[in-house]
Amino acid sequence: MVTAPGQWEVQDLAPPIAAPGEVVVDVARVGVCGTDVEFFTGEMAYLHDGHATYPMRLGHEWCGVVSAVGDGVPASWLGRRVAGDTMLGCGHCARCRSGRQHLCAERFEVGIRGGKPGALAEQLAVPAASLVALPDVVDDTAGAMVEPGGNALRAVQAAELAPGDRLLVLGPGTIGTLAAQFARAAGAEVHVLGEREPSLSFARSLGIDGVWTAGDLPRLAFDAVIDASTSAALPELAVELVEPGRRVVYIGISGTPSTVDSRALVLKDVTAVGVLSGSPALAGAVEAYAQGAVDPRPLVAATIGLAGVGDVLAGRRPAGAGAGPKVHVDPLR
Repeated sequence: MVTAPGQWEVQDLAPPIAAPGEVVVDVARVGVCGTDVEFFTGEMAYLHDGHATYPMRLGHEWCGVVSAVGDGVPASWLGRRVAGDTMLGCGHCARCRSGRQHLCAERFEVGIRGGKPGALAEQLAVPAASLVALPDVVDDTAGAMVEPGGNALRAVQAAELAPGDRLLVLGPGTIGTLAAQFARAAGAEVHVLGEREPSLSFARSLGIDGVWTAGDLPRLAFDAVIDASTSAALPELAVELVEPGRRVVYIGISGTPSTVDSRALVLKDVTAVGVLSGSPALAGAVEAYAQGAVDPRPLVAATIGLAGVGDVLAGRRPAGAGAGPKVHVDPLR
């Protein structure tokens, strides 16, 4: 539980009860995300616009096993391994009715918005409608990577790549490296631009076609650019580097406003697309993992218990952690 900026503690709470339409999940694994770090530091925008307040329980990348169902939920969910959507719409507005519940103005976001508790706990109550079933071949490590995988897959889909097209991904973090893998699975030639050698070396270990810094990026024609960074300078660079008539996809969010000159978009006839959520692509991520087209597990550098979460939120990597960008939490450790 984050109780204030820079303050984290493990608390004993009453077990959740499945309300009508809900299930209780025994949480098996949770990913720590950059969004969680922003809540810990106090920088997250939702804290300043009233959509989130302390204390709050984080955790929106998760998987587990359904252990209880509420009224109206089929008993067939009991015992099933699942992941879940972060975005919980009201279910009644025009956006929800058209399948865009992730854009609902009144939405809750698990562990993020509206006071909906997150998955950094032994158990979690969520609507049954938000569940995504996991096949046995998708283990707990991959299961907790479904939510970031959905985001990365949506970014790649938005880029509208054809086999043989050349993609540049800005930022070799979790979303960036997953996007690179989804694009490569779709037949694209994939390049990644980053800054620091540990993340660049990890990207190379994934077999990405080209891994570069700003100083050595070759002058290539990029059919799409995905900005998965948190840099305020890179959205403008994305427009500069993409081929005329093609697409720039923005999925990273900087801590300060970025600038994109709309004249450049117009004069290059570039389409710019923003991606807020992986909700529409969660099932696709599960399918890609199950088929082996994308393996997210190398991205997980370490798995820790709840007691170690505060250190990770403060930027300290666990002892013995691997090279990947993601840390997972097993609430029962």
